[in-house]
Amino acid sequence: MGPLPRKNKVNQKIKRCLSNVYGDTWTALHNESLKTRIERSRKIINKKRKPHWDESDVVLITYADQFHGEKEKPLPTFNQIWKHWFCSVFSHVHLLPFYPWSSDDGFSVIDYYQVAPGTGEWNDISDLNMSCRLMFDFVCNHMSAKSDWFNAYLQQAPGYENFFIAMDPATDLHAVTRPRALPLLTPFTLQDKSVRHLWTTFSEDQIDLNYSNPDVLLAMIDVLLTYLERGADYVRLDAVGYMWKTPGTTCIHLEKTHQLIKLFRAIADEVAPGTVIITETNVPHKDNVSYLGNGQDEAHMVYQFSLPPLVLHTLHRQDCRALCQWAQSLTLPSNETTWFNFLASHDGIGLNPLRGLLAEDDILTLVSALQKEGALVNWKNNPDGTRSPYELNVTWMDAVSHKNDRDEERLAKFILTHVLLLTFPGVPAIYIQSILGSRNDYQGVETQGYNRAINRKKYQRTAIEEELMVEGSLRHDVYHKLSRLIVIRRSNKAFHPESFFDISSLTSSVLRIIRSADEHETINAFFNFSDRIQIIDAGIYTGLDLISGVNVSGETITLQPWQVMWIKK
Repeated sequence: MGPLPRKNKVNQKIKRCLSNVYGDTWTALHNESLKTRIERSRKIINKKRKPHWDESDVVLITYADQFHGEKEKPLPTFNQIWKHWFCSVFSHVHLLPFYPWSSDDGFSVIDYYQVAPGTGEWNDISDLNMSCRLMFDFVCNHMSAKSDWFNAYLQQAPGYENFFIAMDPATDLHAVTRPRALPLLTPFTLQDKSVRHLWTTFSEDQIDLNYSNPDVLLAMIDVLLTYLERGADYVRLDAVGYMWKTPGTTCIHLEKTHQLIKLFRAIADEVAPGTVIITETNVPHKDNVSYLGNGQDEAHMVYQFSLPPLVLHTLHRQDCRALCQWAQSLTLPSNETTWFNFLASHDGIGLNPLRGLLAEDDILTLVSALQKEGALVNWKNNPDGTRSPYELNVTWMDAVSHKNDRDEERLAKFILTHVLLLTFPGVPAIYIQSILGSRNDYQGVETQGYNRAINRKKYQRTAIEEELMVEGSLRHDVYHKLSRLIVIRRSNKAFHPESFFDISSLTSSVLRIIRSADEHETINAFFNFSDRIQIIDAGIYTGLDLISGVNVSGETITLQPWQVMWIKK
């Protein structure tokens, strides 16, 4: 007997995951509901996804309400700015949660199925999808305390009894991993005046969903399939590591969480082949990469969370050896997986991904150095009663530079680190504040009342476009230089995520990366992570520097402070 058709194989994956998670609690009625919903999506989805990533894939991360016009809503305004400033630069847009929300700048979702009325409409999302591929957030761990689902729970409506996780506050939960220094359980009063303590991993306004209830899974699969029907090419699973809870454990990275991710992938493969599932797990590297599974059955990409803080450590120490050692250890389980690389995002720069890579003293030294330059710090409570820094809040521009740097030096460091991002194997993503050359927004922190607002400023369209057009300004130079580098990257096969990659430190402050598609296209990248001129042996590394446009030849290569070269044979 020959191999089973692909469809049957995928169905078997779905059944296996459901059996591993739910056993006999997954009934024939649940199965029929899932089958019907999947069949509906098959009929609706006619958009073909790109079958695989390549060097042309570069993602812009932005809020849907990032720009405001005078007479129109933010999403139509963004679409116009996209077409003028970014359409020829990026391939994908990651629209951070654009659904109605009550807190956390979108990540406390009130209604998964709607576009926030003040932001725009689904037609605006469709219009954007005409000129780019889209990445949606699937906020799968929790939802807003202001949502209809949670209100139905509080009103004790039939069918919602077990949608959220009630826990006796006397339960021993000391082993639970805490991402924030906030209470794990929050009391709520139900319609019958009884009080229930509910699981709230992130805040009292973000109520964790109870995936041990199969009806919750079906509801969230419906959300996922709706996003695929609406055109999502990439799906980001937000805070996914916390989905399954078992008291007495850490309640993070549990096996049933991995099984649920495998299930989401199997369903996406079934109805929309080419969809990319990306897990967002801001944790130490070894835990992060576990979400790639065996390379065939779990996430297609994981966020490269160790990269941003390692780059900052490298820059502030002017020593690339720790970064190099880590990068040399990077391996992927198959060519059906790759890295989702970034430096800055809507969140801060996570420090937990450094743990296990740097000594704690080195991490604290980095935190102290950045605090002196104006960065803010978020702390977490440890099971032993101590506190540790878990996140730096700062724009990338201010993270890489000193307060007294001249703009020329500030720009050089900024560009150096972004060329590194574009050179690394994987798909690079660039945050809107970075390509706009934004600085720390302390007024936003004061107004909003939380540290992450330092890197989440929203702009009036006319004002930001006027600033971008001022020649010689930092915004103007960042936008034009970085846009040019992205375009160069997208046109060279050597930067394909799966092309040959080799990294080494030529000196403590000079990093070399070789990317090669074949013997006919090789790019040698040199990075000077120091404020001193570096002279290195040219060897065979001669050719055209794609960045400066200068032919490089001779016995040595001279790198100016913070200079980077892409030398193409």
